[in-house]
Amino acid sequence: MATIIAGISGAIGQALALKYLDEFPGQPVIGLCRNPDKATEAMGKPPGLHLRPWDAESAVPLEVDDELAQTLADSGGIHRLVYAAGLLHDDRMFPEKRLEDLTADNLARAFQVNCVGFGLLVQALSPWFRGPQLTRVAAISAKVGSISDNHLGGWYAYRCSKAALNMLVKNLSVELPRRYRPVACVALHPGTTRSGLSEPFSQSLANLTVHEPEGTADNLFRVIEALQEHDNGRFISWDGSDLPW
Repeated sequence: MATIIAGISGAIGQALALKYLDEFPGQPVIGLCRNPDKATEAMGKPPGLHLRPWDAESAVPLEVDDELAQTLADSGGIHRLVYAAGLLHDDRMFPEKRLEDLTADNLARAFQVNCVGFGLLVQALSPWFRGPQLTRVAAISAKVGSISDNHLGGWYAYRCSKAALNMLVKNLSVELPRRYRPVACVALHPGTTRSGLSEPFSQSLANLTVHEPEGTADNLFRVIEALQEHDNGRFISWDGSDLPW
């Protein structure tokens, strides 16, 4: 049974992939990222890891070629699909503090990576959800994407794109069971994690609980592996509790 992790070159995606390889050494992990060579430099070439190029920002659907299709068929389909790709900041954008900081380009980029990429990936891979085993589809969201929990404002592009991701998860949780049951499609809040994404905010994180990537991977692994069919459509925190939409 295959595990697919999109965004495997990021801190959470990489740690989660290594966790699955360690826990289920006989099952392939297919990692998707913009630059597989960069991921190989960071992770090496552990047995069972298959890296493939895919850029969430490109708006190009994943090509399921003969090689990938054969890998999925040989492994009995997709048992887990984890979307860990995400964009908060880079050299072209930074979280907005006020309305005047908002730009159409930043909004579009955040929506593309944080939401649209997930939809296109599920669209391409859903035919391999069929089978008797439960398929777990998990999108790494964020608590700041909760509409009812937003009391601080700011971070327009990131908040809005994660809220859109949550709606996409909810929509898929309605349709996927009609076509590929049994399935559990959920949104996950990973908790604050020490990574390149959180690095510029180290001062403001001083009073928060910050997890190392390996700790976050352990937490997400427990939540994902505990998912059952009745969990379909939940927004879940790293500790297994429900979050408000």
